Amino acid sequence: MIVNAESERFLKKLLEFFPSLNEAYRKSILDYGGVLETVIIEDIFMPEIIELLSEGQNIDLLERIFEYFEEISNNEYIHLRNVFSSTVLEKLGNDKSVLTIAKKHMGAKTVQLQIEADRSLGRV
Repeated sequence: MIVNAESERFLKKLLEFFPSLNEAYRKSILDYGGVLETVIIEDIFMPEIIELLSEGQNIDLLERIFEYFEEISNNEYIHLRNVFSSTVLEKLGNDKSVLTIAKKHMGAKTVQLQIEADRSLGRV
């Protein structure tokens, strides 16, 4: 399983935001025999992000995360944007109350991609 450099940087940045998840990240790689981007993002990082949004705590961390998400939303690498949309943004759209909170932190391009992700799932 080959992960492109942009996706690898994305996962490493998420680990910078959540260093406590390093062990779960490494375990996932061992369990699956490689880096499964969507599994790692959805199963390891997104529960933490959703918890932060739900609790309304650590706003500084949320702001930094969503600032980075805006960079990803504007990234020229289609694969990375697609992975981001199909994991992070679709997962945020699963719960309208979480999505409402998340949108307060999202930049314009991230909001646009989130609407497109919902549309592709038939939610809009």
